[in-house]
Amino acid sequence: MQGPGGPDEDTSGGFKFRRMVGRHFDDTVGKVMGGQMGHRFDLLLGRRTYGIFAAFWPKQNDETAHAINSATKYVVSHRPVSLDWKTTVLLNGDVVEQIKKLKAENGSELRVHGSGNLIQTLLIHDLVDELWLKTFPVVLGTGKHLFADGTMPGGWQLLDSQVSPSGVIVATYGGLGR
Repeated sequence: MQGPGGPDEDTSGGFKFRRMVGRHFDDTVGKVMGGQMGHRFDLLLGRRTYGIFAAFWPKQNDETAHAINSATKYVVSHRPVSLDWKTTVLLNGDVVEQIKKLKAENGSELRVHGSGNLIQTLLIHDLVDELWLKTFPVVLGTGKHLFADGTMPGGWQLLDSQVSPSGVIVATYGGLGR
């Protein structure tokens, strides 16, 4: 799940493969992404992903950029973070409790994009309601993994799926309560 975007998006750990998914991003995947971005949501991001997003999205001017820039960005970090990007809130300290409170509010849908380390925390504490996965027909053999060491075992229910003409499997899973 590492570095699917720009050429220097995430080179941590010596990761050398970048933009490997681009040629598989077809109209079907684009329509799914457009539908997912087509209604109000807020973002929960780790510090590194927030930095990548904050350097890119405020400079863009399309429907996806509008959706992301309009969202409240909750940034999880124990280090200092520039909060210059409009509607950004820092979460530090007991972030699990803070995220539980956010989820309990009657607000916008709360999403995580990227943020591999943060996802591990959310999975360990059973704070993920749905997984929207796009599996690209690419094997890298290295890089960050969605289900990394320490991920708690659990079951998921397939809610929706389709395969794009370029072979991308788009699947939505709901938690079964682990």
